[in-house]
Amino acid sequence: MDPVLFRADLDRKPEVLNQLADHLTASNPWSATAITATDRIVFLGMGSSHYANAIAAARLQAQGINAVATLASSDLLPKVDSNSVVIVVSASGTSVETVHAAQHYSGACRTISLTNVESSPIADLCDIHIPINAEPELGGVACRSYQNTIALLLSLQQHLAPQSMTSSVPELVRMSAQACAEILKTSEQWLPAVSELLLGPTGTAFVAPASRFCNAQQSALMLREGPRLNAVGCETGDWSHVDVYLTKTTDYRMLLFPHSPWEPALIEWCESRGSTIVSAGGELPNAKFTIRYPHDTIEDVQLLTEVLIAELVAVRAWSSQSN
Repeated sequence: MDPVLFRADLDRKPEVLNQLADHLTASNPWSATAITATDRIVFLGMGSSHYANAIAAARLQAQGINAVATLASSDLLPKVDSNSVVIVVSASGTSVETVHAAQHYSGACRTISLTNVESSPIADLCDIHIPINAEPELGGVACRSYQNTIALLLSLQQHLAPQSMTSSVPELVRMSAQACAEILKTSEQWLPAVSELLLGPTGTAFVAPASRFCNAQQSALMLREGPRLNAVGCETGDWSHVDVYLTKTTDYRMLLFPHSPWEPALIEWCESRGSTIVSAGGELPNAKFTIRYPHDTIEDVQLLTEVLIAELVAVRAWSSQSN
C-alpha cells in the first residue's frame, strides 16, 4: 500500500469512469446471465464489496425483487434453490472468505462473479464472470473498483427494473466522471481546510442516508485503511440512536452526505453540543464547510461520486505521515 500511488489511482477516476460508460453503452453486461426479476438474488462479498452489495440489494427490494446481501464470512449463508442466483463480488477475486462462500454455492445454483481481474479463484468457481473494469489499483486500496462495482450493480437494477431508473447508467457514470474531475481539480482549494475540520483528536464520523449508507461505510474505511485513523460510518436516521451520545463527551467531527429526511434532529443535536459538520454535496444549516460538485443534486451521481472527498482526505493524512 502506497499513498502516492493511491492518489494516482484517484486521479484516474474520471478517465476510468468514462471508459466504463463507453463499455456500458456498447453492451449490457447482464444480458448473457439470464438473470430475471423473478429470481431470488443473493449478493456475497466482504468489506467494500459488501457495502456496495447491501445498497444494491436494498434498491432491488424496493422494486419488489427478492434480493439479499450477506457477508461471505457468515455462518448463516442463505439457502438457495434452482430459482436462485448468487452474485459473488470481490475486487481481487481472492478474498478467502468469499472464495469459501463461492465454493459453498458452486453447483447448487447459478453463480455470477464480479471481480477486477479476469482470472481468479472466485471467477473460476462461478458460472459467469463480469469484469469490474476498474484497471489495476496500484496504491493497494479498492477505490475505483468500489465505484465501478456500484455502477455495475446499478446496471443490474436497470436490467431488472428499468422503470426504476430516472437516468441511464452510462449517463450517470459520465456525470460522475465530470463530478470527480471537478472535485480533483478544485481539491487544493478546499482539502486543507476540510481535513483540518474533519480529522479531530477522537476520530471522524461519516453519515449518509440509508440509500447511500455504503458511502459512509466506505469513507470511514478509507481513513482506517490508509492513514490508520479512527473513523466510523453511520446512517442519518440511526445516528440519533447510536452516535448522538458521542457529541456530549468528544470533539465530534462529521462529514455529512446530505438529503436525508432525518437530518433536522442530527443538526439540532450537533448545534446544541458544538459538534463540527462538513457538508458534501448540499447546503446545510451551520455547516463549517460545504463542498459542491457538478450534478450533486442527483442522488445516483452522489452515490457514485461522494466517497472521493473522503478518499482525498485520507490520502492527504496518509501522505503527511509518510513525510
